[in-house]
Amino acid sequence: MTSSLFKDFANQYIPILEEEARKQVDMLEAPSVLKDAMLYSLNAGGKRIRPLLVLAVLNAFGRNPEAGILPAAAVEMIHTYSLIHDDLPSMDNDDLRRGKPTNHKVFGEAAAILAGDALLTYAFQVITKMKPEDASPSVVVALIRELAAAAGPEGMVGGQTADIEAEGKTLELGELVYIHENKTGRLLTASVLMGAVLAEASIEAKNKLQNFSYHLGLAFQIRDDILDIEGLEEKIGKPVGSDVHNNKNTYPSLLTLEGAKEKLHHHISLAKQDLLETGLDAEILMEITDMVAQRDY
Repeated sequence: MTSSLFKDFANQYIPILEEEARKQVDMLEAPSVLKDAMLYSLNAGGKRIRPLLVLAVLNAFGRNPEAGILPAAAVEMIHTYSLIHDDLPSMDNDDLRRGKPTNHKVFGEAAAILAGDALLTYAFQVITKMKPEDASPSVVVALIRELAAAAGPEGMVGGQTADIEAEGKTLELGELVYIHENKTGRLLTASVLMGAVLAEASIEAKNKLQNFSYHLGLAFQIRDDILDIEGLEEKIGKPVGSDVHNNKNTYPSLLTLEGAKEKLHHHISLAKQDLLETGLDAEILMEITDMVAQRDY
């Protein structure tokens, strides 16, 4: 069960976040079909875990979460771009995302690629629009650096490449961890660290939060792997068993389903321990951690 504290936080800030993201796309002087394709996937719903992590970290430091709305929107743009591209015929070739036809099924492959490209590049421009009272120029640069590193060849793109290269092969656990750490975990880590950058956290606090987010990211992907086996299609919004169909290496395939669940518990426990050691008012972050472990979509 998701507790009322996190629910209240999400209910307060998700509408603000989503409205800001829509507004940022609406104001673009760009072809309407491009904007429509961008908004189609941005508006498709989802848990919004990554942008909420930015805001929840600010809250844990006693800062106003609204100061992080633009970077949080940028994180969601990066995440949405990655989903559009992951679903393409040359990648995972998925027909459904969040219960709706994937972007390329609606707008065509070329438009979907360009919509992803647009969200990827525009995300960094959005961060530069922050007000001086919310972020100094040096903080804006630090935010862009953090997000770019997570999204690029040493992060998501590298993880996605390794994932594609591994199809049809049997990996060692360490190789699978590399894929999950980068393809999924790095953007979650960036979300947490961007909140810490905005809060002007100490190096010690950032290190603890980085450790927390590392375990949270792995737990998130392990739960995804589990849901691909025992989840409900109407809940997860895409066909169950797609990992097996695409010859993907997963925690259940390497460790058995029971072994994957043990690993999930292991990383959730370590994430909570790291969070406790920050000494922050981190109840919302703790509840997000529980939600990652228990989610059914």
